[in-house]
Amino acid sequence: MEKTCEFLKKAGTYYLATADGAQPRVRPFGTAHIFEGRLYIQTGASKKVSQEMHVNPRIEICAYTGDEWMRIEAVAVRDGRIEAQASMLDAYPMLKSMYAAGDGNSEVWYLSDATATIYSFTKGAAYTEKF
Repeated sequence: MEKTCEFLKKAGTYYLATADGAQPRVRPFGTAHIFEGRLYIQTGASKKVSQEMHVNPRIEICAYTGDEWMRIEAVAVRDGRIEAQASMLDAYPMLKSMYAAGDGNSEVWYLSDATATIYSFTKGAAYTEKF
């Protein structure tokens, strides 16, 4: 999970895919944070992406950096604890202008049953991490 988090942070922007009924939806994201041994992402409860994850928590993430790219298949699990929200906001202080721990809008989700695979355009072998 640490290598996956490092890769997402290095990429800066990654793309999160959800399902809206039969329609796939993809959006840019930028948070990746390890808290209590789990990899977390953050969004707002008022956003459609949150509503979609509540209905169908199966997500995919894709990120690219240099000559490597990563795909993550996971189940997103909402963590409603204020401590988890505060930890994410401390890791990404620029979000504090939009969110506050316990504000009813800030949501953090950890990735469960995840498989992250790093592929290379120049190297033959792929690296896979499960968490």
